Amino acid sequence: MDNHYKLLGIQPGASTAEIKKAFRQKAKQLHPDIAGIQHSEEMRRLIKAYEALSDVERRFEYDRIFASYANRAGFDSSQRSFHYRTWLNEQEDPASRAKLVFYELLRLNEERSIEVWRENGGLGFRMENFLERGDWMDCYFLLAEELEKRGFVFEAFKLLTVILAEEKRRVYFNLFTPEIKHYLLIMVKKKLREQVDSETWIDCMESLLGIGFSEQEEKFFKDSIANALKEIRSQ
Repeated sequence: MDNHYKLLGIQPGASTAEIKKAFRQKAKQLHPDIAGIQHSEEMRRLIKAYEALSDVERRFEYDRIFASYANRAGFDSSQRSFHYRTWLNEQEDPASRAKLVFYELLRLNEERSIEVWRENGGLGFRMENFLERGDWMDCYFLLAEELEKRGFVFEAFKLLTVILAEEKRRVYFNLFTPEIKHYLLIMVKKKLREQVDSETWIDCMESLLGIGFSEQEEKFFKDSIANALKEIRSQ
């Protein structure tokens, strides 16, 4: 079984950008016009390695399978497959911690994911600064779902508003966006108010304006702001 990391000449934990760069460099070296037709098999293996490691889910699965293969084959520790979770847990930089949050979510280790997220600042941990756009948007949605299930509605709300603001700027979720809006509206109308004070509620309602909701829904947000202001003034 091929060691894809070795084929590409990259270190375990390499970013997607590093994987792409390594592939381009190797592909140029192995191109038939340069290296000759005799290297076509090497090129095929290189493409296979790139396809496996450039996709998050496939990369995780490859690491798992290769680790099992290495153990069965009796490789020594220096030859064994890279254990992505172990490596990420050993890193302290924000990018690796963000990747660990996403990794644990994808592997259904939700409690560990939330734990790592909180350790790194919770809502103050801006994972959009460390993950690629599609990854952090997926990560925020999955994390919001798990937080909401556990009763942390305010935190789930904040993550979902970040997603919708970005979706308004440039489409990613596309046909799934109405479901996200509906999910957020249910939180707002049934769960959020009891968790926040009036000033925080006003901030929440203001964050929903201009991110893609209908005029009727925005009217509800504005009326909620007005009611909260009355509550504050009457205190």
